[in-house]
Amino acid sequence: MADNLSDTLKKLKITAVDKTEDSLEGCLDCLLQALAQNNTETSEKIQASGILQLFASLLTPQSSCKAKVANIIAEVAKNEFMRIPCVDAGLISPLVQLLNSKDQEVLLQTGRALGNICYDSQSSKEQFASTNIAEELVKLFKKQIEHDKREMIFEVLAPLAENDAIKLQLVEAGLVECLLEIVQQKVDSDKEDDITELKTGSDLMVLLLLGDESMQKLFEGGKGSVFQRVLSWIPSNNHQLQLAGALAIANFARNDANCIHMVDNGIVEKLMDLLDRHVEDGNVTVQHAALSALRNLAIPVINKAKMLSAGVTEAVLKFLKSEMPPVQFKLLGTLRMLIDAQEAAEQLGKNVKLVERLVEWCEAKDHAGVMGESNRLLSALIRHSKSKDVIKTIVQSGGIKHLVTMATSEHVIMQNEALVALALIAALELGTAEKDLESAKLVQILHRLLADERSAPEIKYNSMVLICALMGSECLHKEVQDLAFLDVVSKLRSHENKSVAQQASLTEQRLTVES
Repeated sequence: MADNLSDTLKKLKITAVDKTEDSLEGCLDCLLQALAQNNTETSEKIQASGILQLFASLLTPQSSCKAKVANIIAEVAKNEFMRIPCVDAGLISPLVQLLNSKDQEVLLQTGRALGNICYDSQSSKEQFASTNIAEELVKLFKKQIEHDKREMIFEVLAPLAENDAIKLQLVEAGLVECLLEIVQQKVDSDKEDDITELKTGSDLMVLLLLGDESMQKLFEGGKGSVFQRVLSWIPSNNHQLQLAGALAIANFARNDANCIHMVDNGIVEKLMDLLDRHVEDGNVTVQHAALSALRNLAIPVINKAKMLSAGVTEAVLKFLKSEMPPVQFKLLGTLRMLIDAQEAAEQLGKNVKLVERLVEWCEAKDHAGVMGESNRLLSALIRHSKSKDVIKTIVQSGGIKHLVTMATSEHVIMQNEALVALALIAALELGTAEKDLESAKLVQILHRLLADERSAPEIKYNSMVLICALMGSECLHKEVQDLAFLDVVSKLRSHENKSVAQQASLTEQRLTVES
């Protein structure tokens, strides 16, 4: 087989130049057989032979073997190591031109070849960005009226559009206008092909907005016609357009200026109306997308009060009963973004239904994201409200043990949020919480955090603040004494971080006085 392959490659070099058709077809058939038997090894030999460079001349519209050559390229491009060599051999432009073909086999193999070359390979996509493929594909797309050909081009465009440089090229080449036109043409149709094309077109539109430059170009300070058209999708009766519209808003809401503009121009009300339409037996993907958009819009500080007064928390809380983890995750993230204000945190923190649901989700071990966000929201309700009533609600709902567990998280930010919340509990409502703090083994955990050299300075600092606050409880005070905290704390007086060293001195004094 190896000898046959070497002979075939030598023969192909000669026949590719002479274009002796019968010999050429025979050589290409041999290559396809070899690829079917051992794709990787055959691809390596093809690359080493230098034959790739000759394929470009066999991909002309006049060539009788163009489908077979495109098939060979599609096969070799299944190997990641062959994708950049295919680009370097100048195969992209002739392959793109073949998408004009009326021959279904040529179209199929060309689409496969282009799709495989740019599949899951950021290196090769960057190579594509240096060609004029974006412009060529958009030109070609504009000419097509047949569904199958448009679908073929979509299949090539989608993986290419994952690259930010190509996103911008596609936008500049006018792809967005084509996509908007397709949406307008197909939105009321119930034909299967039209529904597919509507979905593919609107999905691709959303993908183009994932690039910072392409997104900003289309936003045009909120005045852009594309942005306005996308807005009109949200009140649509078509679920696919509602989804694409909400996802597009979430993508536009990736910097403060855009978020502020959108909130000032009534986007929040449109998203809340959309959510209202999907409360009972709603479409989960639309719920998820609308909540994502609201969460992003709530990031700038200036937007939080406006969104609260618009009633966003009430709209979001309607989805507390959802059993879908993606919806739960976005709901939690949106609420956490909104409750920086003391009043909002207090109002939500006294909502027993919410707190009980949070405590339940803190045990969602199959869904780490939901579990993490629930813990963070519990902690945030305490930290932002600084309210005895909120702490009592959380204690009564069984939330204390989760905050103690959160203090052992692998993420420093979560550890810290938990320790600050626990310190507030100890300062404001220690009597109510002491039994739960004791059974959750908080004192032992704090000892471990202080003794562990890997603990971040802020973790050590807040652990000592918390130890001092716990001294007001008889049972917790006894645990602190039994664990010989003085030894660990006295070592921290020479810590390189000044705040840690100072807090160690204060904690040591407190422990000595109280012993």
